[in-house]
Amino acid sequence: MGPTILRSFEDDRLGRLRKARIRSFPPIAARDARVLVLGSMPGRRSLEARQYYAHRQNAFWKILGRLLGFEPSAPYAARARALKDARIALWDVLHSCVREGSLDASIEAEIANDFARFFRAHPRLSHVFFNGAKAEASFRRHVPPGAGAALRYRRLPSTSPAHASLSFARKLAAWRAILRAEDAS
Repeated sequence: MGPTILRSFEDDRLGRLRKARIRSFPPIAARDARVLVLGSMPGRRSLEARQYYAHRQNAFWKILGRLLGFEPSAPYAARARALKDARIALWDVLHSCVREGSLDASIEAEIANDFARFFRAHPRLSHVFFNGAKAEASFRRHVPPGAGAALRYRRLPSTSPAHASLSFARKLAAWRAILRAEDAS
């Protein structure tokens, strides 16, 4: 086999491997959660680390650390505990999908998580916040309207480094809504 044919074969084989079905994580959620924050699907770094928002340039933990008063560089278990203590649950809309890379725009073949069961298991939820437009669009596309009908929904600006059109300060200001929601519950 010549180098061009071999390269084409390897590129095709690697392309198929990169586009394998990926799966999200279980939620971070205490039974008394009042607020649910939903992303779309963990990026490659998060999947490798088995941690939500593991990409160091993603602003999620910096924002939540500022809002809840914990150090964003604290161990992952401590950050997860801080969310639970604040009655904030964290999950992804998608249980699995096919995606090359980490961009939401590359997501294909979506399968949603079981929100009817999640909402039954967390009856104190009052608000759902979407971390960006893709999470909201996927939720609205795949989750039946009856599941969580009494909840209030709101899209927040994505914390992804790919969403650089808003400054950190503006994202932080928008994300303060989760504290107001918790206070109103």
